[in-house]
Amino acid sequence: MNIEARKIQFVQEFLKLQSEEVISKLESILKKEKITSEEKVFNPMTIEELNKRIDQSESDFKNNRFKTSSELLAKYK
Repeated sequence: MNIEARKIQFVQEFLKLQSEEVISKLESILKKEKITSEEKVFNPMTIEELNKRIDQSESDFKNNRFKTSSELLAKYK
């Protein structure tokens, strides 16, 4: 059975469902899979983007626009 036939069969079975609990579980699985699929798409930054981020970070540090690790840890305790 090819994927198109499997999808049609799945949708037909899904439409027959009467349990909200089962539908919720399937929705949850679909959301998790969608997020996982999106995470797999990786777009590396260009050298120009990397250099721009480095420059911005150095500027932020020089202008005292940063938080220390102890400040960050205290925020989440």
